[in-house]
Amino acid sequence: MSHRLLPALRLLLVLGSAVAFIECGGGSPTSPAPVVTVDPNTPTTPPPVTVTPDPEPVVPTTPPVIPPPGSSTTFVNVLGDTGWCGSPALGPLARLFERFDGDILLAGDLAYPSGTMEEFRNCFEPSFGRFKSRMRASPGNHDYVASVSAQSYFEYFGERAGPSRRGFYSFKAAEWTILMLNSNAAIQRGSDQYNFVRTTMQQTPTRCTMAVMHHPFDSSGINGPTPSLRDIWELMYNLGGDVVIAGHDHLYERHSPVNTDQRRDDAKGIRQFTVGTGGAPLYSRVRSALNSEVLISNYGVLRLKLNPASYEWQFMDMNGNVLDPGLNICH
Repeated sequence: MSHRLLPALRLLLVLGSAVAFIECGGGSPTSPAPVVTVDPNTPTTPPPVTVTPDPEPVVPTTPPVIPPPGSSTTFVNVLGDTGWCGSPALGPLARLFERFDGDILLAGDLAYPSGTMEEFRNCFEPSFGRFKSRMRASPGNHDYVASVSAQSYFEYFGERAGPSRRGFYSFKAAEWTILMLNSNAAIQRGSDQYNFVRTTMQQTPTRCTMAVMHHPFDSSGINGPTPSLRDIWELMYNLGGDVVIAGHDHLYERHSPVNTDQRRDDAKGIRQFTVGTGGAPLYSRVRSALNSEVLISNYGVLRLKLNPASYEWQFMDMNGNVLDPGLNICH
C-alpha cells in the first residue's frame, strides 16, 4: 500500500466510526419526558371563560335636522310663585292678562303655602281662574307640600297640567316647541322625563325651543343654583334648546346664554329667565350668579313674542311699565 493512501484511509475510518456512533444513540444524553398519571375519578376544572360585557349603547345627542321655519308668530305671558292670599300684586297682574292676549305659562308654586285645594280656590282662583283656558301649568315645590302627588294641583288644572299627572308635557306655540317640565320629579339622565325631552326634541324638531320649569339652573336669589338640572340642561343644549323659564326665587333675573358648565356661549347657549314675580313676597340678590345680566326685585310678568327664528322679551311691572326689553336669535 502506498504511503500516500494512509492518511486518506485513516480519515475514512474516523468518519465511519462517527456515523455509526450517532446512529446507535450516541451524543449528549437527554432527560426522559415525565409521565403524568391521570386519575379518572378526579374531577377536572375547565379553564375560566372571560366574558367581555357589551358596552352600554351611546345615546346620540346630535342636533336633529331642523325644517325651515314658517311664518307664524305668537305671544306668551310667563310668571311663577303666585297664589299668595292677600298679595297686592294679584289684582294688577290679572288686569295685565286682560290687556294682553296669548297663552299664560305658569312656572310653579301656584297656591301658597301648601298647594291645598282650599288655597287654589281662595288664593289663585279669584284673580286668575277666569284665564284657565289660556294657561299651561308647571308644578312647583309648594304645590307638593299638602300631597306627595300634588293631588290638588292636578285636580285644579286638569288638562292644563298635561296628561297622566306626570307634570311634564309639550305643545306647539306657532313655530316653537314648548316643554313644560317638572323639576320636582326625576329629571336626571335615564329618567322618563329626560327621555321624553330627548324624544320630543329629536323626533319633532323646530327651529326654536323653550322649556318652563320651577327650579332655576342658576340664580342670584336665596335658593341659588340647582345642580340636579345639569343633565337636562346638557341634553337641551346639545339638541339646540334656546330658552328656559324658571321661578322659585321671588325676583326677575335674566341670564346670558350659557353651556352646561355655566360658561357664556352666545353661539349655542341657553338663556334663562327667572320670573318668580307673581305675588309671593319678593327676594333680593344674595349672591352673584356667574352670568346674571339683569336682576329686578319687582312684581311683574314676562311677555315673550315668539317669532319663527327669534324671540323678543319685555319684563313689565304690574302696572305695565316695561323694565327689561330685548331680542335674541334662535340657534
